[in-house]
Amino acid sequence: MKPWTLGLTGGICSGKSAVAAHFVKLGIDLVDSDQAARWVVEPGRPALAAIAEHFGEQVLQGDGQLNRATLRELIFTSPAERRWLESLLHPLIAEEVAQFLAKATSPYAITMSPLLIESGQYKLAQRILVVDVPEHVQIERTMQRDRLSAEQVRAIMAAQATRETRLSYADDVLTNDRDLAWMQSEVERLHAFYLTLNGGQP
Repeated sequence: MKPWTLGLTGGICSGKSAVAAHFVKLGIDLVDSDQAARWVVEPGRPALAAIAEHFGEQVLQGDGQLNRATLRELIFTSPAERRWLESLLHPLIAEEVAQFLAKATSPYAITMSPLLIESGQYKLAQRILVVDVPEHVQIERTMQRDRLSAEQVRAIMAAQATRETRLSYADDVLTNDRDLAWMQSEVERLHAFYLTLNGGQP
């Protein structure tokens, strides 16, 4: 029987990756859209050629890899260029994710994306799990992790779906504001519940 798909998302520094890692430890197949975004722009892939043709050779490093820093600067200052890039990459990333999910063999499979809601990838999932933390925790954790100011963190958060929007899509919420052991026990509780579901629905 084909596994059903769980969409996993959460705001910056909510602890998505740690939650995802524990699901993987429990034997669940997982595809990370950030990883897929890296695969689609590898040398030899059509997306990289299209990006180089559009932005010029400056977006390539000497070894033919994508120069992410240069590309980031180019699209950061131009919403139109960012939209061009997203319209090229989003369908390719969705295709990579869909191919992975089609090959998954665990009882359910996970697609993880920080932009699950914004990119429309949530439509690939039968159920949505949001890893949630209070905003002040997000800001503190991100400032520590990325050495950013509170203003910079708020600007990043402003580019993501609001917490309210994310939560409005959630079938399940894991509030990740305690220690690691507690988070892992929550993942195990959800995992046991998910194993009882048929196609993601009780």
